[in-house]
Amino acid sequence: MSEPSIRSFTASDGYKIHFRHWQSQSPRGIVIALHGIQSHSGWYAASSRAIADAGFDVYFADRRGSGLNGSQRGHAAHGMRLINDVRALAALARHEQRLSSAGDSSLPVIVMGISWGGKTASAAAAMFPEEFSGLALLYPGLALRIRANAWQRFRLKLARRLEITKADIPIPLRAPELFTDTVEWRQFIEDDPLALHTVTSSLLNAGCDLDEVIAARAADIRCPVLLMLAGRDRIIDNSKTRVLVTRFGSTHLTSICYPDACHTLEFEPDRAAIFSDMTEWLGKRPTLTARQ
Repeated sequence: MSEPSIRSFTASDGYKIHFRHWQSQSPRGIVIALHGIQSHSGWYAASSRAIADAGFDVYFADRRGSGLNGSQRGHAAHGMRLINDVRALAALARHEQRLSSAGDSSLPVIVMGISWGGKTASAAAAMFPEEFSGLALLYPGLALRIRANAWQRFRLKLARRLEITKADIPIPLRAPELFTDTVEWRQFIEDDPLALHTVTSSLLNAGCDLDEVIAARAADIRCPVLLMLAGRDRIIDNSKTRVLVTRFGSTHLTSICYPDACHTLEFEPDRAAIFSDMTEWLGKRPTLTARQ
């Protein structure tokens, strides 16, 4: 059973980003994983371990300002900054694969976006389709039940216009019951010292940047796509998410909904079956070819 090493890389703007790396014994692919707005890679140890045990190296970054990244908490300058962070981690993973396999860079790179991370994953796959061989979206934050009202959206636009970048804004997801019905995991969320509870106006505007990229370039997402939804999700609007994903250019969309599950599939009592579905898709995704 694999355990992660905690590592870091330096982004193009000099920011140090920590990530958890789960190594597979004999990798047949690479997964670049992105977490939600409040969480971090430490929430997803069980699924990452299952993916690594199924033969995929997992590079799971804590988003800048989140988790193990203590500098500039809750902040990112703009959407492109987040996309570039993903690309840098993917480039590192490809480079390490070339070194470990004497120049063989044939392994596919799949980007996996969880909750809010689904925005970044989808935008990256849309803007740089040649860099990713698959897109896995787990209850992605593409269409939300809990979203800013008109006044809040106006204030965000005004903050960008006035270059107010680091005004702290509470994340409206403080209640653990939004994430799971499982009592032990609610307590885990409540007690987590690395969970994020406020973000800057710039990070929220970065999310708007990502939404605009996805809306404008959905047809450019041509790789195989996995969509996994929780039927009792209190955060994600599943119906609107399904409609949005059908606008992707991919001809291979696999959609799975767990009718009794809450938002964070990682915290479901029967999560082993969910992980099995995930690793089965990774292993059998149709017409998946590696990018150079």
